[in-house]
Amino acid sequence: QVRLVESGGGLVQAGGSLRLSCAASGSIFRFNTMGWYRQAPGKQRELVARISNGGTTYYVDSVKGRVTISRDNAKNTVYLQMNSLKPEDTAVYYCNRVTSPVPWGQGTQVTVSS
Repeated sequence: QVRLVESGGGLVQAGGSLRLSCAASGSIFRFNTMGWYRQAPGKQRELVARISNGGTTYYVDSVKGRVTISRDNAKNTVYLQMNSLKPEDTAVYYCNRVTSPVPWGQGTQVTVSS
């Protein structure tokens, strides 16, 4: 079964930290570049970070230096460590395979208060 389950979101004050997790079924995860995306109210979903099977990472400029993506291939899980959070980081966060995305999971809400 193709499945993505995101968790770890919450309400945090500006400057705080959160660690998001995404458990993916093996068929999605194995050997694929995985990405974290976010969608703020009224905006399109955007790629925040991605990580290849070998560990090569990419970050959008707005999160560079504050966010770290990582993966545990044994657990089919990808993580997003977010530090120094800003109100503009408020969004629903999703993960997916970057190439040929599968149906999206429910996402996890991140709300950063000022």
